[in-house]
Amino acid sequence: MTREEINDILVKQRMFYKSGATLPVKFRIAELKRLYSVIKKYESEICEALTLDLGKSKYEGFMCEVGLVLSEITYMIKHVKRLSKPKTVHTPLAQFNSHSFRQPMPYGNVLIMSPWNYPFLLTLDPLVDAIAAGNCAIVKPSAYSPKTSEIVAKIISECFLPEYVSVVTGGRAENTALLDEKFDMIFFTGSQSVGKEVLRHAAEHLTPTVLELGGKSPCIVEASADIPLTARRIVFGKFINCGQTCVAPDYILCESAVKDKLVEALISEIKRQYGEKPLDNPDYGRIVNKKHFDRISALIDREKVAHGGGCDAERLKIEPTVMDGVTREDAVMGEEIFGPILPILTYDDFDSLIDELKDLDKPLALYIFSKNKGHIRRVTTELSYGGGCINDVIIHLATSEMGFGGVGESGMGSYHGKDGFDAFSHYKSIVDKKTWIDMPMRYQPYKSKVYEKLLHMFLK
Repeated sequence: MTREEINDILVKQRMFYKSGATLPVKFRIAELKRLYSVIKKYESEICEALTLDLGKSKYEGFMCEVGLVLSEITYMIKHVKRLSKPKTVHTPLAQFNSHSFRQPMPYGNVLIMSPWNYPFLLTLDPLVDAIAAGNCAIVKPSAYSPKTSEIVAKIISECFLPEYVSVVTGGRAENTALLDEKFDMIFFTGSQSVGKEVLRHAAEHLTPTVLELGGKSPCIVEASADIPLTARRIVFGKFINCGQTCVAPDYILCESAVKDKLVEALISEIKRQYGEKPLDNPDYGRIVNKKHFDRISALIDREKVAHGGGCDAERLKIEPTVMDGVTREDAVMGEEIFGPILPILTYDDFDSLIDELKDLDKPLALYIFSKNKGHIRRVTTELSYGGGCINDVIIHLATSEMGFGGVGESGMGSYHGKDGFDAFSHYKSIVDKKTWIDMPMRYQPYKSKVYEKLLHMFLK
């Protein structure tokens, strides 16, 4: 799509938003209901597209993408009326007699840029929130997941007028053209490097931006943990979608005393969940393209492989791989893995571990498996990270009741449920001052001692 075509879409969307058509809550609910029904209509095609793009099974496609989008729509249909209402706040005595309230207002015309790893979920989820908040939107899905982008475009064109919601497909040229335009808000999900470029472009127009990025998310395993259950849950969260999950445990920090037991349990769980030959398991996905396949394969140190390590370049598949004896100097620890490699590092002193983690970049997620309430409390209160779990992994993002997002290097802003509505809204602070009385103490000349005493009484 050319710059002129993109600009034409945006001009028409600005006119549509200016008309006020998106402001009534009834309109938003009707559009969300239409989107829900069209997604249900094309559910099989969506899952098939996810299989073609990433090798996801139908079961995984619904569990991790389609079903979560439907849940977000259901939440918004149920709650958008309440979320859209003005919120009364306390009025200080000094402003007697007034009514103070916060009025949520859509940003207006927003840009949503989504990644390839969960191409349906991470495109439609923020769109649902944008619609609920009353915005118009241009959606830009990833070029690396073309089949899913096609079905997303099909769904959106069937649901919405193009002057309300439009899809722009393509690659870097289209990304650049979109970012050169002036939007009222940008929502980006992707890598840190591209996120920096998005923020640079947004700064040109002082555009508010939500960035959902990534990073190396650690998983702490203490000696007090239930090791068999810990292994089962880590294997699920690490290797689902072939490790291409932004909140997957990137690496394990295991207490030395139970490291061998954990490695044994992880290997057992990989075999149980994926079989003796994972590359032949039809429910185990693949790497998105050769570029990423080559990058991930190069991170595997064959001398440190405790299990797996097999690769099929023709099918872009890499076995669930466990690496033992890893240090922070290894290549696999130099970047976010974003693939099915699980390095294990060890520690002996918990206090030193906490100090070490405080010096690292703030991750998108952090997990701890432990029965030690004191250590769990230290992790949740002293360390800064986007979100996480205690004695589980990744499930914190699968709810509309909590916001999901990063902090520092892993992103800014959050969404899902109310947080998603807030992310796409500006809250105007308004004071409705009554006219039947007017307090004279704020006006000059400032000579009255009585007014001065009242002023000190009110403002304390």
